[in-house]
Amino acid sequence: MEDHELTIVRDTDDPAPVQREVVGEALTGNDLEKAIARRVRSLRRATGLSSADMAAKVGISKAMLSKIENAQTSCSLSTLAKLAAGLDVPVTMLLRGADTGHNAAYTENGRGSQIVGRGTRVGHHYELLGALRGPHKRLEPVLVTLTEASEVFPQFQHPGTEVLYMLEGAMVYGHGDAEYALRPGDTLLIDGETMHGPHQFMRLPIRFLAVTAYPDDRADI
Repeated sequence: MEDHELTIVRDTDDPAPVQREVVGEALTGNDLEKAIARRVRSLRRATGLSSADMAAKVGISKAMLSKIENAQTSCSLSTLAKLAAGLDVPVTMLLRGADTGHNAAYTENGRGSQIVGRGTRVGHHYELLGALRGPHKRLEPVLVTLTEASEVFPQFQHPGTEVLYMLEGAMVYGHGDAEYALRPGDTLLIDGETMHGPHQFMRLPIRFLAVTAYPDDRADI
């Protein structure tokens, strides 16, 4: 396995500016056929119809249906329309899952990308745990570590929604005019547009997972 240690330097109001990495391959014609095959087979079985009954209902041969469900042939638009009508679903339902590859980002313990942001100057340590790029894939999980060298600063503000999950230590976390005492196992879900950040360290070291969900119209960093 290749090492993926990386230091990303950006100075913004975002506590975790990142470089996104996509793991996966581009969609091929065979991928499209496989996606259609899975969907047709799944929907047919849900109706309780056998292959022979489904083929007769749709108006194609049983052999053709078998090839479609095993991704051994490409469907014409007319055949897709027949299948959709026979299954009583829109054609787009048969293509669901075929528009993108199945991407994943795996990060080994302690091997996340090191991020340098505003908080780094005052001892806040950020580790990116992975990211996916594409429509509706704007989640960025970051492991934040605070130690004796850390200061109660800065405050952050960014688009989207953020969830904090405490792993170790204890702190008072501010969000607007409100304050929350967070201990291991506690969760805080906040609006990122409101100023937020740690107000008081109660027990060090502190580690928490910060997952930010950015709007889809946010430009890639």
